[in-house]
Amino acid sequence: MGLFSRKPAQRTPLDGVDTVLADLDGVVYAGPGALPYAVDSLNEAAQNARLGYITNNASRTDASVAEHLSSLGLHVAPSDVVTSPQAAMRLLAGLVPAPATILVVGGDGLVDELQKAGYTVTRSADDAPAAVVQGFAPEVAWTDLAEAAFALKLPEDEGGIPWIATNTDWTIPRERGVAPGNGTLVSAVHTAIGRLATVAGKPEVPIFEEAKARFGAQKALFIGDRLDTDILGAVRSGIDSALVLTGIDRPKHVLAAPEGSRPTYILSDLRELHQPYPEATEKDGAHWVNDAGVRVRGGDVEIVSEGSAQIDLLRAGAAAIWASGTPVFVLRVPERLYDDPFHRP
Repeated sequence: MGLFSRKPAQRTPLDGVDTVLADLDGVVYAGPGALPYAVDSLNEAAQNARLGYITNNASRTDASVAEHLSSLGLHVAPSDVVTSPQAAMRLLAGLVPAPATILVVGGDGLVDELQKAGYTVTRSADDAPAAVVQGFAPEVAWTDLAEAAFALKLPEDEGGIPWIATNTDWTIPRERGVAPGNGTLVSAVHTAIGRLATVAGKPEVPIFEEAKARFGAQKALFIGDRLDTDILGAVRSGIDSALVLTGIDRPKHVLAAPEGSRPTYILSDLRELHQPYPEATEKDGAHWVNDAGVRVRGGDVEIVSEGSAQIDLLRAGAAAIWASGTPVFVLRVPERLYDDPFHRP
């Protein structure tokens, strides 16, 4: 052993990464405005890695998303944006060839992709559509959902037409708070007709595969704010992931994350992409992240040391609970672990 040997330097989440893929709502912005530190952190990341954006929001075109991001100070072309409508077109092409007539429930983002793919767009079930494609748009009304239900009344195994949903996010973050997302609207149609949609976007794999192929990613990192769509989809696609606590999911969700929906990194905000990321270590039955320590003993989660940073306490708590193999709902968890000083919309 060398007299001057040192502990290896901690790596940042971006070390070795050639492609950074970022979700939008809750990661880059909430509503029209950028989240704190997001723009500067992503521009810095773009100096050494390809930067792309993946969004389940089907209400806008890739060009309008790129324009919005550029207005916030990012350097984005439409080709840098991968949307759930684009993933939906990949699925639709395998079921119904263009120029078939497709009933659309959604906004410009969905209509634009259908037209680029050569399909004929309708809003009425009376036009005998060959499929229904549904995506989120703020202007979607009861009449739109009713037309989808009318077109889908016959089950697919009885000769009914296909139904593709761009995504099934239950919620969407806005400036004023959390609002119903496309999953809520898809569920309304499901309740009426008793059928399930085929889903194109996160957490399904096609949208991630499209992104990896488009950007030539060999070692990608995906940044999201939701465990059930962003992180689950990244895990399914074999991509490292970072959960940032500026959107939907909170510390209580992190501690309860099931296997398969656990991020590689847990971040307070995007500045931590560029900071050394502390690895969790185990000592004397406790999991430690820097000076924060947590252990699980029997049915109790115990804080050994609160440490000096809430994010490290959350990371240590997650490491201890996940390693225990015990579902969080049967454990007694101190309220301190649920503290949430992190920014949210």
